[in-house]
Formats: sequence, structure tokens, C-alpha cells
Amino acid sequence: MNIAICDDEPKMLEDIRRMIMEQLPDVSIELYSNGEEFLGSQEADPDVLLLDIDMPGLSGMDVAGRLSERGAETLIVFVTAHDELVYDSFKYHPFAFVRKGYLQKELPVVLRDCEEELSKKDKHYVFKTGSETVSLKIDEILYFESLANYLLIKTKTGEYKTRATITNVENELKASDFLRIHKGFLVNLTHIKTYKPDELCLETGEVLPIGKSYSDEAKQAILKYMRR
Repeated sequence: MNIAICDDEPKMLEDIRRMIMEQLPDVSIELYSNGEEFLGSQEADPDVLLLDIDMPGLSGMDVAGRLSERGAETLIVFVTAHDELVYDSFKYHPFAFVRKGYLQKELPVVLRDCEEELSKKDKHYVFKTGSETVSLKIDEILYFESLANYLLIKTKTGEYKTRATITNVENELKASDFLRIHKGFLVNLTHIKTYKPDELCLETGEVLPIGKSYSDEAKQAILKYMRR
């Protein structure tokens, strides 16, 4: 796992680096003192970026926006001393938050969550469509849609049909970040951009309905995912 830390406070950079090494001694860690340095120097996007929200020059949210524009798959963990900025950062889809005053308590938990999330990226969903067997990375799938006796599997680059039930797929993917939002839709929480009580919008611009009977559970699950 490759981890980058971006913070304008030298002591904070060193404290976070030290705590990561205590828990994950074999990871690669790069330190950056501002957003411009981070965006201009790395050859490849890190797996995880611990990013100070409030920095001079480019803020953490500016950096997250640049990463989003270029389609980076980096897990962004915002590190902040200002809790009031957390809600403004939701639109950048951070993976988690760590409060500077609670590093010892919160950082180890977030690092474990990052490890688990990165392991999911290597998982595949295998199915048959016609005479072909297809294997898709779990994180490539936007959503499943029930169509009578078939299931439509939608990705950013295409779609597939397979004979399956949405309930069986929901059970199969329980350990992944998929949520039943309607009797006919199972959506990948990773790709949600905005949420309303009766619908949600994906990164692709597609809008999916949220069924009335799923609304309360969907709200809790989506907000929990966005805040973690």
C-alpha cells in the first residue's frame, strides 16, 4: 500500500508518519507540505492520501477536486482540526475523516478500513451472459437493475445482461458496498454523487429512484458511507 500525507504542519506530518509506521511498517509513505507540492511531484496516485483540509494556497478540498477531475482512485482521508469543514467536504467523496485532536484513537481504525477497502478493489463478480463468462471488478459496477427474468449490470463503459435475481446478487455482495434502494435497483455506494430522499445521482449523471419502502434504510446507509 502506498500512502501520501499532505499537511502544512511539519510536526503533524511526522506524527502521522510515525503512527502509520507503528501499525503498517511495510507501507511506502511520501510526505508533502502543501497541495501544490503533492499535485506536482507524484508519478502515480497513491492508494491512500491523508489530506489536511485547511492549508494555505491549495486547500485539501482543492486537492481532492483535482484528483476527482482526473479520475484518481485514491482513498482520501481528510485530516482536520476544524469539524465544521467536514460537511463542506462531502461532495469530494472522502473515504474517511480523522480529527487532529484524536489521532491516536481514530487513525488506526481508519487505516484498517483503508486496508479492507483496497482488498475489495481486487474482488470480482463473475457471471454468464449468453455463452460467455464475464469477470468484472466489483468497483467497476455502477448498479444492478432487475428486468423481469434478467439482471442488467451497468458499468461506466457498458452494460451486460445475465439470468439472475437481484435478491441473490444482493446476498452475494453483502460484504461489499452495495445497497438495495428499490425493488429493482442495487447500487454501488462508491459511485453515488448526490442523494435526495426519493432519488440519487451517480458520477455518470444517471439518476436512480429510491423506493418508499427502502427510503429510511437507504438514507442511513448512504449518510453513514459518506461520513466514514
